[in-house]
Amino acid sequence: MPLLVGLAGREFAVELTGSEPPTPVAGGLVLPPGRVAILHGLDDALFYRHGQNSWSPCGWRRLSEPPLRIADPQRRLTADDTVWDDPARHHSSAVAALQGADGRVLLLGSLGLGVPRLAADRDTLAGWCEEDGAPWFLAYGEEEEVFARYAGQLAGRLGSSGRRAGNVWCTWYAYYEGITEQVLHKDIAALAGLPFDVAQIDDGWEAAVGDWEPNDKFPSGMRDLTERINAAGMRAGLWLAPFIVLPTSATAREHPEWLLRDAAGRPVVAGHNWGTHYWALDLTHPGVREHLTRMIHRVVHEWGFGYLKLDFVNAGAVPGVRHSGAPREQAYRDAFALIREVAGPEVYLLGSGALLLPSLGLADGLRSGPDVAPLWTNYASDDPSDAMAYNAMVNTLHRLWQSPLAEVDPDVVYFRSRLNLLTETQMGLLQDLAAICGFKAVSDPPSWLHPDELDRLAAYLAERPDIVRTGRYSFAIDGRAVDFGAALNRGQQYPIS
Repeated sequence: MPLLVGLAGREFAVELTGSEPPTPVAGGLVLPPGRVAILHGLDDALFYRHGQNSWSPCGWRRLSEPPLRIADPQRRLTADDTVWDDPARHHSSAVAALQGADGRVLLLGSLGLGVPRLAADRDTLAGWCEEDGAPWFLAYGEEEEVFARYAGQLAGRLGSSGRRAGNVWCTWYAYYEGITEQVLHKDIAALAGLPFDVAQIDDGWEAAVGDWEPNDKFPSGMRDLTERINAAGMRAGLWLAPFIVLPTSATAREHPEWLLRDAAGRPVVAGHNWGTHYWALDLTHPGVREHLTRMIHRVVHEWGFGYLKLDFVNAGAVPGVRHSGAPREQAYRDAFALIREVAGPEVYLLGSGALLLPSLGLADGLRSGPDVAPLWTNYASDDPSDAMAYNAMVNTLHRLWQSPLAEVDPDVVYFRSRLNLLTETQMGLLQDLAAICGFKAVSDPPSWLHPDELDRLAAYLAERPDIVRTGRYSFAIDGRAVDFGAALNRGQQYPIS
């Protein structure tokens, strides 16, 4: 029989499978583990969809609109959780919310692991888990307040990080996998004196994805690079994808027992990239845990990297038959905790493709969207997880509430005119959003910048503006009004000039 609960002056009918009664907490109620269903009475409300990982689409849609989701199955395998995809019903991961006609928001969010899922229609907001055990948080009120209360509950139960990355320069959007030692030597020297805190080497340095030793383009080794970066006044950063292997990697060939497998014994395909599929490691296998320990010890304590971008980590939570039998989100969290333990507390860990709840208290920063490619939109794609500036901006704006838990990484901003299809207005929006996040990352080599572009870059990195949020998509940056609303209008993507 449904319970009637009062929240912010309004009553809601709530049905629980858990036997314990709701517990009042600051700003809401904690509901017992199990399935939760709320008769919301908000009719054709706006629905907040939270993506399963960094790249999964996130945002508001009216219940009468089609659900926000990745339509392409192959891309969905890479950038979302395929198990609970629903083409007909609005669905979400970890947390969902409804906004009624008066602007107030009803929020339901999980307070732990277990693959929490949510769905809504015009009558009901429901939540359930693959593995029951975590309670739920229910709140109603002003949007910023209910999300802040939820973040506070998560911090108290799963943890948070106050560590800051500073200004980051990375190799990816200039060179992609074409980086070489010789090019980096020139760039590191040119970065000295600019207000960067981290110089991060991205994909392209490794022998293969899964084989974490330098390839032939780095004959002097990785310690040589960290010493050069440190001498230039920056912390050395490195890209890794520790939870996956390519089928052609030596690790996959030599240790087939490390691969996560399905019920039929086949290796689990966790996604597609590099022109092929890739496999997930079974993070509960003792051999894999030893492999991760050796890898992180080498990268941090032998090579000297103090900033790690851990990419494609959502593969650690794909369905499969695990050696220990642990649930998939727990396996992810345990492996992330192992990396944190081996790396040490001072190393900055950035999760990309990361899951929110299992990463909390372990990751210092979380990528908030797909790659910010140097183009606003792609006429050939309407995939909300594709690499484009518009998609990245949309996702980041809808994840800003997570900033008390871990740094929200909006990915890079641009100052260059070379190999860049973004307009000045579009680049300005990205720069403003990164300033709001407090996470400024750039991938422009100094040698690519005209003198005026280099001056603007240096000035931007040195600024620490006062940020005041004035609405869902509006802010004041040192008193200057910034409104992302027009740029978020899907019918106005291309006229942004």
